[in-house]
Amino acid sequence: MKKNILLVIGILSINTSFAQFVISNGKSTLEISSGFSGFYNYRALKSGEVDASKNRFKLRDAQLSIDGRIGNDFELSLKVDFADMAANNINTVIDPENPGLLDANITYKGLKFMDVEMGYGKLHYSRNTMVSFENSAYWQGAEITRGSVFSVRDVGVTFIKNFWKQRANAYLGAYTGLGELSLNGDNDPSGQLEYTGRMDVSYPSRYRYTEIDERHTPIPMFQIGVAGRYANKKLPTGTAFPTNATSSYGLKVIDGERFVYGFDVAFQYRGFSGQFEIHQMKSKPQNPNDPLFQNYTSDQTNGYILSGGYIAQLNYYCKDWRTILSLRYEELDLNDLVDGNARRFSPAIGHKLKGTNAMVKFQYFNILRDESSDTQTWKEQFRLGFQFQLK
Repeated sequence: MKKNILLVIGILSINTSFAQFVISNGKSTLEISSGFSGFYNYRALKSGEVDASKNRFKLRDAQLSIDGRIGNDFELSLKVDFADMAANNINTVIDPENPGLLDANITYKGLKFMDVEMGYGKLHYSRNTMVSFENSAYWQGAEITRGSVFSVRDVGVTFIKNFWKQRANAYLGAYTGLGELSLNGDNDPSGQLEYTGRMDVSYPSRYRYTEIDERHTPIPMFQIGVAGRYANKKLPTGTAFPTNATSSYGLKVIDGERFVYGFDVAFQYRGFSGQFEIHQMKSKPQNPNDPLFQNYTSDQTNGYILSGGYIAQLNYYCKDWRTILSLRYEELDLNDLVDGNARRFSPAIGHKLKGTNAMVKFQYFNILRDESSDTQTWKEQFRLGFQFQLK
């Protein structure tokens, strides 16, 4: 028995540095980490509004992450948020930004000319959504990229190719097309998939998908990206999408064709960093009486509607104070057939207590103007909380 125990110890090398648990046998490695975050939320309601139920404490994250590597050929990622899973057991609508199961995929790296990622996880489309929550001072993402206008996660396969010492990256993917609801197993009655593509280029060196320049990069760095996605989910007569598939805006999945185009640019230099991202969506419902047409005739709409918006964000990381300062402005037009668009301004502060592992985060929301088809009951919102990462 004693000999067997010594044998196991000899095979496995275990590293328990701060917060991260690593197991390795020389060929394969398994890393286990976790995270916790929670906040208090307060909303300043508009005149006449009385529902203050959003003034509450909330456990945002209680995560467990497992990342593994088998030789040089396979990498796996499993990330679960128990706080969101508990909430989803009670709520009928899944928060697309916090769906419970965050990642469950494996990447095959044995091909010399590209990598193949299979399973469930974030789509390689929007740069903003590819940035991890832990890297940001914000508690909530911009409205256009949170997952209600187009899906953030899905089940499918992604082909990945890196060029020029990872300064350039190309992604091409095919997915079920129902976002988080793809985990239910079946596709919608159309049986059609959604296809995505992205290409980005960095200069003068590799630029990771981060918001904050924690290292105070001594040389200016830039990244430019273009992306697109397409789905043709024309439903057979008498059928419908699964409940909540179209989201509250009715745009996430449509009965017809949908084209989405995106462009983004990012920079970082000596603690300063910034991101700009814009998306344009062209939806072509097959039914001329579709609610998206707002009772306009086919001659008036030409058979399509346009939606879209943009995000502009500026950040600074003060090393001496271990503090992140961020400013974000965003606009969103849900339907060009409806007058007006939503405008929001949101500053945020993140103060690190110990490196990147513990941070106090504060975010302020200000709705400068509502989308006329999606008015809110509040004008301002304040969110203060604590984030702790065991990684």
